[in-house]
Amino acid sequence: MSNSWLFLAPLLFLFSSFGTDNVEPQEIARLLSASNRPRPSIIYVGFPSLYNGAHVTGAILAGPASKPDGIDQLRQVVKDMPRSHPLVIYCGCCPFDKCPNIRPAYKALQDLGFTNIKVMVIPTNLHTDWVSKGYPTTKGPMPVAAADVKR
Repeated sequence: MSNSWLFLAPLLFLFSSFGTDNVEPQEIARLLSASNRPRPSIIYVGFPSLYNGAHVTGAILAGPASKPDGIDQLRQVVKDMPRSHPLVIYCGCCPFDKCPNIRPAYKALQDLGFTNIKVMVIPTNLHTDWVSKGYPTTKGPMPVAAADVKR
C-alpha cells in the first residue's frame, strides 16, 4: 500500500460517515445561482459571530450544534418543515474533520425524522472554501421576521 493511500484513508472514512449526503460548495453555489431550480433550506450550524461575519446567502442561523442550546435552536428552525424537505447544513468554523458542530446537527436532524439532509463539506473554513471563491455571500446578522419581534 502506498504512503499516499495511508494518508487519505482517515479522510475517506471521515467523509464517508455521511455516505452520499455530502455536497461540495461549488454545487451549492451553482444551485443558488440557478433561478429556475427549487432550493433546499440551507442551515448554518456554527457560531453566530462567524455567521454575522459572512454566511451563505439565504442561510438560516441555527447556532452551534455542539452545544445543547444550538441543538434546541436547530429544532426550532426546522419544527414546521416537512420531514422530506431538502436541507443543507454547514458550519465552516474550522477544517471539516475537526468541526464540533456538523455531526451533532446531522444526527439531530436524522433523529427528528428528516430524510433529505445534505452536508456541505468545507475542507478548510468558510472564508477559504466559499467567500474567497466569490460564491453568494451575505454579511451581517440574519434579518428578524416581524413575527419574531417581541412586543
